[in-house]
Amino acid sequence: MLVFVTVILYFSALLLLSRLVAKGGGNDAFFAGNRHSPWMLVAFGMVGASISGLTFIGVPGWVMSTDMTYLQMCMGFVVGYLIVAFVLLPLYYRQRLTSIYAYLNSRLGNVSYKTGASFFIFSKLLGTAAKFYIVCRILQACFADTFSLPYVVVVLLASLLIWLYTRRGGIRTLVWTDSFQTLCLLIALILILLKVVEMLDMSFSDAMAAVLNSPHSRIFEFSDIVSKQNFWKQFLSGVFVVIVMTGLDQEMMQKNLTCKDLRSAQKDMCLYGVFFLPINFLFLSLGILLMFLYQKLGMPLPADGDSLLSGIVLDGAMGTACVVLFTIGVIASAFSSADSAMTALTTSFCIDILGDEQNEKTRKQVHLSMFVAFVIITLAFNAIDSGSVMDLIYTLVSYTYGPLLGLFAFGMLTKRKPKEFFVPYIAIASPFICYMVDYVVGLLCGYEFGYEILLFNGLLTFVGLMIVSRR
Repeated sequence: MLVFVTVILYFSALLLLSRLVAKGGGNDAFFAGNRHSPWMLVAFGMVGASISGLTFIGVPGWVMSTDMTYLQMCMGFVVGYLIVAFVLLPLYYRQRLTSIYAYLNSRLGNVSYKTGASFFIFSKLLGTAAKFYIVCRILQACFADTFSLPYVVVVLLASLLIWLYTRRGGIRTLVWTDSFQTLCLLIALILILLKVVEMLDMSFSDAMAAVLNSPHSRIFEFSDIVSKQNFWKQFLSGVFVVIVMTGLDQEMMQKNLTCKDLRSAQKDMCLYGVFFLPINFLFLSLGILLMFLYQKLGMPLPADGDSLLSGIVLDGAMGTACVVLFTIGVIASAFSSADSAMTALTTSFCIDILGDEQNEKTRKQVHLSMFVAFVIITLAFNAIDSGSVMDLIYTLVSYTYGPLLGLFAFGMLTKRKPKEFFVPYIAIASPFICYMVDYVVGLLCGYEFGYEILLFNGLLTFVGLMIVSRR
C-alpha cells in the first residue's frame, strides 16, 4: 500500500508541475519551448531522459557478465558529446531548426528528408517501447499484482499519464518535469547505495575499496579483439552511439534547441556529458556491492543480470523503504525518457511527415496517435524474451540508426547530391546487409560484431549514396 500511495503522489506532483508550466502553451511552446529554456535546467533534465528505466534496472547487472567494461563505452560517450556540441549543434542553430531532419531537406532533398525522419520515428517507437515494457513489468510487480491488475491495464494507465502531462506544454513542460524526475532518480540511487553499504556493515570508504578490489572492477579489455568488450570496439561504439542517439535524435536535440542561443546549448551539452560517466560508475558500483550482499544474505545470484537489483529489492530483503525508492527511481528514469520520446515523435511527424507546424488541432491528433502506437508496441514487446534488454536496445539502435548516420555524414562530408529515387532503398537495404554479414561472419570465423555494426551500417548507407550521387 505504501508503494501505491508513493506512486500516486509522484504522478500527482508531475501533473501539477506540468499544469503550472504549460499555461499559455501553443505549438511554439510544444515544439520549441519558445526558445527560452535555462541551459542548466536542460542539461540536468537530459540526464534522466538518457538514463531511462533500463539503466536503473540493467546496468548494475552488467557487472555479472562484463564487469565494469561498460565504462569504456561511457568514455566514448564523453567524446561523442563534444562532437555533438561543437559540430552538430552549430549546424542546427545556424539554420534555426525545430526538427533536425529538416537539414536533410535543405542539403539532400525531400525524399532523403522523409527517409531520415521515417527511420527516426520507427527507431524511436521501437526503442522507447522496449524500455517502457520492462518498467511496466516492475510497476506490476510492485503494486499492480496486489490489486489483480493485468499487464495491459498497467501499460494503458502509465502511457495515459505521460500523454496527459505532455499534451499541452510539450517540450516546454518536459524541460521542467524531466529535471524533477532526474532529481528523484539520483536521490533514489544514492539512498539505495547507502542502504546496501549499511547492510554490508561497511563504511563508505570500505565500500569503495571493496568495489575497486573486486575482480568485477575490471574496466579495460585490450587482449581479446573478438570480444564485444574490446576497448576500441566499446570506445568507438560509444562515440558513434552518442552521435546518433543524441546528435541525430530529435528527442535529445529538441531540448537543446529550446535554449536561447548556441552558446547556451553547447554549455548544457558539455555539462550533461560530464554528468554521465560518474553516474554510470555509481550504477556499476551498486552492482558489485549487490553481489556482495547476495553472498552475505545467502541468496543465489539471479541468472538474468537485469534482475540483480530488482530481484533483491522486490523480494523484500532490503525492506519496504528500498521498494519505494526503487519504484521511484525506475518510474522517474523511465518516464523522463518516454515523455520526451512521445513529444519528439509528435514533433517529427507533424513537421517532417505532414509538413504542418502551425495547426494545433493536427498536433493534438498526432500526439494521441503516438500514444496509441506506443501502447500497442509496448504490449507487443511483452511477448519477447530478449535476455538483457539494455543489449537489445543498443542492438536495435545499431541497425535502425545506421542509415541516419550515413545520411547526415554524406550531407556534411561531401558536396554531392544523391538521385533521390534510390535513397529509401539504400537506407532499407543497409541494415539487412549488415545482419547477413554479421550472421555469415559468425558462422565462418566466429567473430562476433558488437555495437560497431552501427559504423558498418552507416558506412554502407554512405557508400550507397556515393554510388547513386552526382556533383
